Amino acid sequence: MKLSDMDSKDFKGDQPETIDEPAEYDIMDVLEKEGITVDMLVESAMEMYVPHPGLETQEKAESIFKRELKIAVSDPNLSLLIYSGILLEREGKVGNLPGVSKDSFDKDLTFIVADEVIGMSIAKYISGDKGMFEFVRLDKSKPGILAKMGPFMDDVLAGLIGGVSANMYTRAIAELNM
Repeated sequence: MKLSDMDSKDFKGDQPETIDEPAEYDIMDVLEKEGITVDMLVESAMEMYVPHPGLETQEKAESIFKRELKIAVSDPNLSLLIYSGILLEREGKVGNLPGVSKDSFDKDLTFIVADEVIGMSIAKYISGDKGMFEFVRLDKSKPGILAKMGPFMDDVLAGLIGGVSANMYTRAIAELNM
């Protein structure tokens, strides 16, 4: 049976169409409490910067990156993906991850791929396959803050920076053609 053959039921039909109140926590505030600032994200992204049509200068790239970052993190689903990585990192540091010893976590052993999956999911959620390409570049190079992060956070941030960077390059070209 295909999903399209199944009858759907609206179990959540009484939900409002708008949000009455803003969220109390902003993911950028949570990242900052973890010691990760916007400037650190920008610096890491700019280590991989390549001049591009519409992004001829690093100054322009930084400006568009910051704008794209703000747009990306305004999505609560993305914020929750990032937050899940933060929580996994915290729990891994103290040895509280199911099925993973503290020693395995500390060594970032290759049999643990959940961190890569979260990073790829973040990049793809933000900008599709282009984000995945940027994630791989960042994950292999580990520029800036990525080199200092633990097993989950390096991939979470590579996904975030990769997705936002892909959008930065795409948006710059689009704005040239407007």
